Amino acid sequence: MSLSKDLIFLMLQFCDEENLKKTAHTLEQETGYFFDLKYFEELVLNGNWEEAEKYLSSFTVVEDNKYSTKIYFEIRKQKFLEALDKHEFSTALDILLKDLKVFAQSNKELYKEMAQLLALDDFRENDSLAFYGDTLSARKRLLDELRAVIEANPLLQGRTRFPQINKSRLRRLINQSLNWQHIHCTHPHPQPHIDTLFTDHKCPGPDNMQDQLNKESSMPPTALAVSASPVSGDLTSNQSSVIMSPITPSTVNLGNLSHQGDSKNCNDTSNMELTEPTDEVESSSDILTRCQASENELPAEFPRTVERTLSIGCSPTTMDFHPVHEALLLVGKSSGDVEIWDVASAEKLFKREVTEKMEKNQGVSVNRVVWSPDGSLFGVAYSEHLIHLYTKNGNHFEKQWEINAHVGCVNDIAFSKPHDKFVVISCGDDKLIQVWDAATGAKQYTFEGHGAPVYSICPHTKEFIHFLFSVSISGEIKAWLFDNNGPRVTYDAPGFCCMRMAYSAESERLFSCGTNKNGESYIVEWNEREGHIIRKYHGLSKCSSAIVQFDTCTDQFLAAGDEHLIKIWDMDNDEILAVLDADGGLLASPHIRFSKSGNLLAVSADDNQIKILANDHGRQLLQKSAFVFDDSSGCLTESFRKLSVDTTIPSPAQGVPRGNGTTEEILDAMGDFKLNGPAESAAKMEMPNISKIVEVSRCQSVLLASEVKTNLIRRLVYTHAGNAILALAEDGTHLLWRWLKSDHNSSGEATTKCAPQLWQPKSGLLMINDLPDKSEDVVTPCFSLSKNDSYLISASGRMVNLYNVLVFKKMRNVMPPPPAATCLLFYPPDNNILAIGMDDSTILVYHIRADEIISKLQGHSKRISGLAFSTNLNVLVSCGVDTQIVLWDSITWEKKKSTVLQISVGWLASDLSETNIELDKDQKHFLAVHETQLAIYETTTLRRVKQWTIANFCTRISHATYSCDSQLVYAAMRDGILLILGASDLAPRFEIDPSAYLPPRLSCYVDPVVVAAHPQKPYQFALGLSNGGVVVIEPDESQGKWTIKNPGC
Repeated sequence: MSLSKDLIFLMLQFCDEENLKKTAHTLEQETGYFFDLKYFEELVLNGNWEEAEKYLSSFTVVEDNKYSTKIYFEIRKQKFLEALDKHEFSTALDILLKDLKVFAQSNKELYKEMAQLLALDDFRENDSLAFYGDTLSARKRLLDELRAVIEANPLLQGRTRFPQINKSRLRRLINQSLNWQHIHCTHPHPQPHIDTLFTDHKCPGPDNMQDQLNKESSMPPTALAVSASPVSGDLTSNQSSVIMSPITPSTVNLGNLSHQGDSKNCNDTSNMELTEPTDEVESSSDILTRCQASENELPAEFPRTVERTLSIGCSPTTMDFHPVHEALLLVGKSSGDVEIWDVASAEKLFKREVTEKMEKNQGVSVNRVVWSPDGSLFGVAYSEHLIHLYTKNGNHFEKQWEINAHVGCVNDIAFSKPHDKFVVISCGDDKLIQVWDAATGAKQYTFEGHGAPVYSICPHTKEFIHFLFSVSISGEIKAWLFDNNGPRVTYDAPGFCCMRMAYSAESERLFSCGTNKNGESYIVEWNEREGHIIRKYHGLSKCSSAIVQFDTCTDQFLAAGDEHLIKIWDMDNDEILAVLDADGGLLASPHIRFSKSGNLLAVSADDNQIKILANDHGRQLLQKSAFVFDDSSGCLTESFRKLSVDTTIPSPAQGVPRGNGTTEEILDAMGDFKLNGPAESAAKMEMPNISKIVEVSRCQSVLLASEVKTNLIRRLVYTHAGNAILALAEDGTHLLWRWLKSDHNSSGEATTKCAPQLWQPKSGLLMINDLPDKSEDVVTPCFSLSKNDSYLISASGRMVNLYNVLVFKKMRNVMPPPPAATCLLFYPPDNNILAIGMDDSTILVYHIRADEIISKLQGHSKRISGLAFSTNLNVLVSCGVDTQIVLWDSITWEKKKSTVLQISVGWLASDLSETNIELDKDQKHFLAVHETQLAIYETTTLRRVKQWTIANFCTRISHATYSCDSQLVYAAMRDGILLILGASDLAPRFEIDPSAYLPPRLSCYVDPVVVAAHPQKPYQFALGLSNGGVVVIEPDESQGKWTIKNPGC
């Protein structure tokens, strides 16, 4: 392949470094390889209209497409208006008759209206131009619009970005060439002198050596080349340097570069077009021999060493690594089973066997498994009409819904989030593509248009436009938007092959790989905007027995399973880089899958095995077996991004046709040209900055050890003294940890510096609640600790128990179900009075010493989930699963006010979703926590003053709480992420990854369930975990607090 284009870019870089600007711009125009957007903007901003059009015309002309037409129109319109503004009416008339006449045919009314402006003393009298402003501001607005149109123009795409090239690359190549020439001199001189680059360098022979030395000795010292070190790359001086190390004859030099074809044609893509070779074709065996010899040339970051082998008992048909927990592998099998494996320990963590409904159909298998982008869900596509969606609940996955999605096989499944609604997409043998609401399973869209079964789908987002590629088994590719307007573009796969499509890690490049009915396999890179192939990779088999599977690795490698091997390409080179056999035993067309970071590679093998290959980083991940919480650094994942929507120019990702004109409707979306300049962009919405903990502080953690085995922690609280933590597990067991005074902890308060002791009296008694006899009677456990830390009331679906915490003695039990107690709270002024929320939606005010009900409050429709007393305001606030919040007078026990928590748009609250409430420090406001949102309300008015929703997340909130000073809110998400929000605006400040507080093997499936804040330390909090553990977290001692950066920083 010609390297002329690369040479042109090197010349442009050289001109820029030598400040040869005019020469560089001339070269840009003559070759058409690079459109200098910055230079073009300078011309427009300075009003150099003729020069701007001249530069633009080297890349595109008026009639090329609607994008080009709009660019020229806007430039000439601005020139016309500026002439009018200067009252140069003759010049304006000349521009109208000559420059703007070309647009009159397509929009006569517009042209007529522009002509009428000549009759006005000030064109701003026209309503559409009233906000024109001055010339400079008008030019700036023009630039904003031109920039967007240029980026959308297919003829300029890829030409506005200069490639990443090391500084002074051309000089470096020349010096390397001189080094190579010097090494091959018959009599290399220790101090060579380079007079010219016009001819090859050659040191003089022995007879001329002394003359050469004499000649050099007569020169000034600065002219001598005396360095034997590597060249500096500076050819502007008279010095030259020679590196005295072997250089192979294969080193690239300028003599190998040739400029082919007519460089003046900016649309010449001959250097990129790939055709079948007509000369002698390299045999497969020759390719493999050559590539095996180059295996050692693979970069160290490529995973090539077999580190684990998983025996899964049945042939794997599809695999997907978890997007967050790199060692977690989701596997679909030919038996119809779905499994999750921890590849670090080679242990199976989860298995979902084929359902009874499908067992009736022999031979059912899994065609596709895929994780959602955040890893909280996964979807399964079966060979028999069904798709399943599983969601994470605690330390296991549950089936959220099952849909009879297609007639016949379901071939692929994927996730997307168009219009801020999370959806599942499927395709099948019935030639349809279906889009389902991920929350409810309701059908959203049906895409029809393929003439054959749909084999694969590839959803993507670019510039906030969500779209979808689909491929049929006949090799027909279609692109869709999420609407009911049909496919936007249609074109053919290479060789009409059945294939899958995938983007590179940074989502900038699109690739596909597949096999046609003749067994010919293709792997190519696409220009997604124009629908043509820009690179075809060589080396795949021409007689594959199955469809070749592939995957992308970061933004550097492609890999495909073919001929019992893993074949690897550099994305920028169409020849095979290397092949791996993974120690042998691979299937003929093995399935392969990279982890998101590219550190691990899974490949299917004989004997129902999966081999896990790793690089150095992956090897370290697999070998980690211990985790020290006292020295754990806070980890942050950047889930929050700045969001912006601009509907002025349609995204080119919506498709550019391949000759059939089907995307004219998209181009028409630009609308007619308007007099009022650039259209106003849609409002931009920004999320607040979230500081990375690793940048501002280190987090310290300590895991609280327990010899008592329990399950999921449902309730968690610090003692009021701040020296102990009390937990209630789902099995009714209470755990109490106390910190003792010591040299490392003189105050005896809860700290991460030392671990507390699990407290048990000498009697060996445990505080354990009775559980319901029937599983359907199970309710969420609840408890409340008295103000003096001596007494505890607690219930787990049966009797309400009163315990003496000092001796773990059960004092009495009251309130036998039904209904069961679902929420408990001591009345602060009098520990003898309790508020008890019930499963039947009532609230009992109960005097436990007198064993009498003081009042029965009715105002909710479903079970009570939260209670809070305000002694300052003499009120009780309650909330329930019905999302109602009610305010009660705590003296008369009368209902004062009520409101309803508004569920976020697009989210449905489940029947089990709770609302929890907590008063802030001054009791004037309270925090309401729901799985879909956090909100702060005024206590007396129940007016919502702040809200933060999960509209931009796929995962929900497990629990949240105020810090003791009410300045922060600590929130635990169901995927294990911890958020620290500012209470003043409910803006997220920090996001802590599970790897900061959990060992690698636990972080894959253990999540936080409940959060508790220290009563005196505002920067310390504790988490109750889904495996029965408790962890305490606080900032590093050197910081002492979570340092919240100014959002503007």
